[in-house]
Amino acid sequence: MNTFLGALNAVTHELITVTTDADINSQHVCRLLYRLAAQNLTVPITVVLDNARYQRCHLVQDTAKHLNIELLFLPTYSPQFNLIERFWKLVKKNCLNTRYYPTFQDFRKSILHFIETAHIEKKDPLKSLLTFNFQSF
Repeated sequence: MNTFLGALNAVTHELITVTTDADINSQHVCRLLYRLAAQNLTVPITVVLDNARYQRCHLVQDTAKHLNIELLFLPTYSPQFNLIERFWKLVKKNCLNTRYYPTFQDFRKSILHFIETAHIEKKDPLKSLLTFNFQSF
């Protein structure tokens, strides 16, 4: 099993990920924060998160503070306000819908390829999908 934790650059649509064979926990979130900090961006970094317990813990908050990364927590049950959820929807559409993979490795390769190349190969769909026009109910 592979689990992905990702952060999407809202401007360039590049994705930074952490992959694990286990369930996501606070240490994985911290690894993602370190990867974001290693990008050496010249602008402030804000990471939008849902309210998972492992994202709100002291370890994650202390790491973010140490790296000068702002954590922005969404209201409960509001995934429509997070751009990464739209990206995951596109991943599923391109890698799952009406597709058959003879092996798990083929399936995994397809997802990894999409994640690594989407900001180049899927520019137009990403541009229209990853806007700041949020739907609220």
